Amino acid sequence: MNFLPLGLFAAGLLFCLVCHLSVLYALAFGYVVFFTYGRYCRLSVRELLSLSWQGIRTIRMVLIVFGLIGLITATWRASGTIPFLVYEAGQIISPHAFLLLTFLLNAMLSILIGTSFGTVATMGVICMSIGNVMGCSPVLLSGAVLSGIYVGDRCSPLSTSALVVAAITKTDLFANLRRMAVRAAVPVLLSCLFYGAAGFYTASGAVNLSVLDRFQEDFVFTWTVLLPAVVVIVMSLLRIAVWKTMLVSIAAALGLCLFLQDMDWRTLPPMLLTGYETADPALSKMLNGGGLLSMAQPAVLVALSCSYAGIFEKTDLLDGIKGGIRRLARMITAFGCTIVVSLASVAIACNQTLSSIMVQELCQSLYDDKEEMALALEDTTIVLAALVPWSVAAAVPLAALGASSWGIAAAVYLYLQPLWSWLRTSFRKREQGA
Repeated sequence: MNFLPLGLFAAGLLFCLVCHLSVLYALAFGYVVFFTYGRYCRLSVRELLSLSWQGIRTIRMVLIVFGLIGLITATWRASGTIPFLVYEAGQIISPHAFLLLTFLLNAMLSILIGTSFGTVATMGVICMSIGNVMGCSPVLLSGAVLSGIYVGDRCSPLSTSALVVAAITKTDLFANLRRMAVRAAVPVLLSCLFYGAAGFYTASGAVNLSVLDRFQEDFVFTWTVLLPAVVVIVMSLLRIAVWKTMLVSIAAALGLCLFLQDMDWRTLPPMLLTGYETADPALSKMLNGGGLLSMAQPAVLVALSCSYAGIFEKTDLLDGIKGGIRRLARMITAFGCTIVVSLASVAIACNQTLSSIMVQELCQSLYDDKEEMALALEDTTIVLAALVPWSVAAAVPLAALGASSWGIAAAVYLYLQPLWSWLRTSFRKREQGA
């Protein structure tokens, strides 16, 4: 009986994918299905609602940070911070090193702002546009962007996925980030070598920076526009709470909007709500966005996903699968098993948050401590979500780039990170066994 609710949920997701409907409808349908199953298991309505609220309450700070991310992505655009970073990056483009620079620039910006979608909508679109003019392979180009944006999505102090993982595993965010950075060193280096070598096979046409020159016409560029980014770096190094860091960065960006970019203060409230909109049509695709409302759908998606957690734990919904997972772990190690479960969960759930919750519930018994569980989630579910073409993590960036799903094949970092972590943990386990 416990496989029927999961089957219905999977059918709902499939229906939404086929009909091009928002995954939110499937998540809402799933909640109704799991709630009904909870009643079948003789749980009261009050108890089920309490379990749902407990799951949401676990990530309440994450939901607050979602709102702050909407504000920070709008204010960083308006203050000139993101335009300045993109403009300066454009000045160092070398045709032979373009794929490598595309990966590195997207990785650095994603670490700064903590969002793959925000990075792909700015730096990613810029790199794709310039790369197309230079005659670069669209597959390699979109793969380099996809790889870069998930470096920061995995391990930035502003990353919502890192916050969600820390919340559901009850671990310390900054301790997780430090360990993630160590594990990312080799995959990032190997990715650099791959894109550096691949760059020699791309066209070496002239780089047209005319679009980037429009930034200087619309914004006042001085080094002070980097203040919001410097705030994030310094306060993160000092391990100050993420929400405080973001508030200070937003305040700094608003100050730049008023006193450097000479914006009318009356335009700020609507911008904070609905996002930044440039008056220059040539830059609108690259710069428009952000705002509180831009994070409404992701926030609802995360809240709905987390409302399942208590119901999963209290019922036997996942019990039948856990036995098979333990047997698989004995064959291919706990981490290898987590890779398999992550891919299956992402294929069903289509988003990082619900997949992380499902994998954590299914695989937590395989790990000796919760810190290892948190790292396993970051090295599997969070990056592997972008390898499933119909997942939100892959579909949204590819759509923003105007690229095909073949770009996933060239997103080498997304393969290297779980592979390296698997080899690393397997070698350590073998040493301990010896």
